[in-house]
Amino acid sequence: MYSLSSVIKRLIFIHVLAIQLLLINSDLSLNTTNAYLNHKCLVNQGKYKPGSEYDNRLKRTLKMFYSGSYRGYDGIGDSTFSAIIQCRGDSYGPKCHDCFATALSALSRRCPWYKGRIIWYDQCLLAISSFNSIGKIDYDNNFCMSNAKVVEGNVVSFMFAWNTLIDDLTTSATSGDNYTLYSVGEKRYKGDMLYGMVQCTKGLSPKACQECVSFISLHFQDCLNDRRGGRVVGCSCSFRLEFYPFIAEPVRNI
Repeated sequence: MYSLSSVIKRLIFIHVLAIQLLLINSDLSLNTTNAYLNHKCLVNQGKYKPGSEYDNRLKRTLKMFYSGSYRGYDGIGDSTFSAIIQCRGDSYGPKCHDCFATALSALSRRCPWYKGRIIWYDQCLLAISSFNSIGKIDYDNNFCMSNAKVVEGNVVSFMFAWNTLIDDLTTSATSGDNYTLYSVGEKRYKGDMLYGMVQCTKGLSPKACQECVSFISLHFQDCLNDRRGGRVVGCSCSFRLEFYPFIAEPVRNI
């Protein structure tokens, strides 16, 4: 027979454990873990030698980024070289700085001595190129990640709501004199809430941002069609939609 006190202790333990699991799941849904997403070694740009002028310039630039990354974005480029660090709109200060440090270490390990290389994390992007890519749309280096679950019911109706939310967020991100090239929001769809985010690299103009988002939306339509959430990630722009909140800040109804 269990005593009353032991039963109460067990119930308290179970209650506390349930709360802890709820908090863990909440943190994971908001992507505070900064997961690695993808990387690409741009083989066609060739390699550089340790101690070369390219190596020295790259090291000086990346050293400057250690302070610049606190702003959430930094870009340096000329006719033969460029580097970009772009953090997600809700990742700034120490969080962005930590993501940059993680990305730089991983990129050096995954693509050693390549002049062109890119790595994506959930909270930041680091791209290095042997030519000046700042302010230009990168049409080549994009990828899609879609959820395994499919939408039940009218897929056409769902994709209309999906595309409408992306369009509205893109407009919000590129409008006004103080445009941010970043927007988050939510839209109700048949009793559920659809959460979305659109972001473009800070070096782009509003028009280029709109063109970039439109391109990746069309290019990866087959990847996202009928899926209950997903994202397209690139060097110049990205978007994501889910049926759960994944941004750690209040969002607007669109």
